[in-house]
Amino acid sequence: MRQRTIAKKVHSVGIGLHKGEPIRLTLEPLEAGSGIVFYRSDLGISFKATPENVVNTQMATVVGNEKGYISTIEHLMSAISSYGIDNIRIIVDANEIPVMDGSSASFCMLLDEAGIKELDTNKKVIIIKRDVEVKEGDKFVRLSPSARPKFDYTIKFANPIIGTQHHVFEFSKKAYIKEISRARTFGFLKDVQALRSMGLALGGSLENAVVIDDNKILNPEGLRYENEFVRHKILDAIGDLALSGAPILGDYTSFAGSHDLNHKLTEAVFSDAKNYELVELNAQIVREYQKAFA
Repeated sequence: MRQRTIAKKVHSVGIGLHKGEPIRLTLEPLEAGSGIVFYRSDLGISFKATPENVVNTQMATVVGNEKGYISTIEHLMSAISSYGIDNIRIIVDANEIPVMDGSSASFCMLLDEAGIKELDTNKKVIIIKRDVEVKEGDKFVRLSPSARPKFDYTIKFANPIIGTQHHVFEFSKKAYIKEISRARTFGFLKDVQALRSMGLALGGSLENAVVIDDNKILNPEGLRYENEFVRHKILDAIGDLALSGAPILGDYTSFAGSHDLNHKLTEAVFSDAKNYELVELNAQIVREYQKAFA
């Protein structure tokens, strides 16, 4: 199976979650071996989507350097990864990716508009060779050897609307679009109010997040999935792992994971060469990949 990029340049405009201002987003094709590259058109700076360029994971995944950064990349990265795209240029004129509707569905539609182009270079993948786990108290994230990626996620909140939710997602592009991509980010009204008092979440609304107030959901349309909250966590995890520099062949398991734990997990994988192997796709793996990205 060959490396992929998009077939043509596409554009979109959306609101930034934190500043609440319009942001222009452009996706451009790139040559084989280029990787996923972010470009701040307002600053004229680029940085690749790699673990070493992650500069913050407190409320979102942020990549950058001393000259600038781009925040809230995980939903777009999740869609890019799930479409099997290896090389792409992401251009924005601000310090965050537009939030769109709080899921990755809009980015999937943008990629559908762009189309997929196969390049004349073999795809490389990261094969997980042994269990790698990162823990903080009772929270953990883990990658385990597997020929077909699976995401097994559990969340537990004291709030009765969320409570404990568990979901297992066996990865394929088709299943991602149907079962994961429409799951929106979520938050509590009191937290949104606190963030706005600090000049953050100014673009947050019921149009781009599920908002919970004590024991009720404020969005009039309700939930898109019965367990939308845990599905969104899987969406985030797929986006965070996409910063590894190549697709990961391994099962992901989490209890109460986060952007920070996901980043620490990718760092833990690469901290020991015995944990992984970077290989070109062989015939057996190609068969599995073709099923996943059909």
